Formats: sequence, C-alpha cells, structure tokens
Amino acid sequence: MATEKMLVVSERGQITLPANIRKRLGLKPGGMVTLEERRGELVLKPAAIVELQIYSEEDVARWNEEDEISTSERRRLSEKLRKKKR
Repeated sequence: MATEKMLVVSERGQITLPANIRKRLGLKPGGMVTLEERRGELVLKPAAIVELQIYSEEDVARWNEEDEISTSERRRLSEKLRKKKR
C-alpha cells in the first residue's frame, strides 16, 4: 500500500514520521531506519540491528579441531544415517 505524506524538514534536517506509519511499521522511539537515495527519491526502511562478533583465525582453527571426528566415528554416523533413510 503506497502512502504519500508531506513532511517538513527542520533547520537541523529532521523530519517527523507520522504516528500511524510508525505504528504500522513497528517503529519505536530510538528505533533505526535505513535511508537510501534512489533516482532523486528518498526511501526509508525499518532496520534491524544485528550484533556482530569477529573471531580470530586461532579461535576458528581451535573450533575446527574440537569439531573433528575420527574416521571410525564418521563411518559409524554415516551408517546410522543410511539405516534411518530406509
């Protein structure tokens, strides 16, 4: 559903999103939106903040080593999965 509203830009460059649109989009005070300029138009979209953690190469190598299974264990698990499919 396309909705067009006329908004006033303040001296500080701020706009106020109408309450009914904020409610419909689930935007709460302090919520985030993304702004994209597209061919002379501004597009606002609700945004989600995702926490990101970067792991070192050493962490990844340690986890890979901890997750390794022996050849016999791999064989045993493969056989168990084959039996389940039957």
